[in-house]
Amino acid sequence: MNILLTNDDGYKASGINALFKSLSLEHNVYLIAPKENCSGMSAAISLRKEIEVKEISKNIFSVSGTPADCSYLGLLSVIPNSIEMIVSGINLGANLGEDIFYSGTVGAAIAGRRLDYVPVAFSVSAYSPENLQFISETASIITNQVAKLPSDKNLLVNVNFPDLPSSKVKGTRITSLGKRGTPDIPDLTRVQDASKFYSFGPSGKLLPDQLGTDIQAIEENYISISILDYNLTSEEMNWDFYKEIFNCE
Repeated sequence: MNILLTNDDGYKASGINALFKSLSLEHNVYLIAPKENCSGMSAAISLRKEIEVKEISKNIFSVSGTPADCSYLGLLSVIPNSIEMIVSGINLGANLGEDIFYSGTVGAAIAGRRLDYVPVAFSVSAYSPENLQFISETASIITNQVAKLPSDKNLLVNVNFPDLPSSKVKGTRITSLGKRGTPDIPDLTRVQDASKFYSFGPSGKLLPDQLGTDIQAIEENYISISILDYNLTSEEMNWDFYKEIFNCE
């Protein structure tokens, strides 16, 4: 299978390089990732900006743009072969619950929703993980399992690992997305003349006691697999009610 492997931590990050090695044992893998860390960029693209693509070595490229830029450049220009699946990660730091709305890891995978196989995003709940070999090997196995899913142009699989050795991982769970509380107040870092400078922290603390969620799975030492549906129109929408509200046909 021809796989485009990307991330938001940058092409030098330990997570993506570990996964590149594991996936390459069975697949033809192209690593196309940002030149620098691009966390929190969701599916943003560098609209009407010049982007540099540099070939680092065989099948490995750096991009001076966003994670989504990497995916689209790989799909539409840089890679000569037809890509069948996009894999994103392994991200250093979990992407749990509402993190998916701003996650560059998930944002990079979104571009693969129209391909032959459902895209998958991987994250580990540590910024300096100690068990990357086990996690990357397991991520490769899960990638092959995802490839068995029926073709669906709206699905994306989001996987989170606890940073544990195989002996301490209790298993795998299919999970719903957890919820966070109110976002943290931006930190005022300095004032210079008439300007104020701020820094954003986490998007809000993970709420406790969330049964069946990705948050609970990680807390209980399970691998979490969440199936995301990007058909954003509600299947259960009361169309007549909204037509009346907006006075339309």
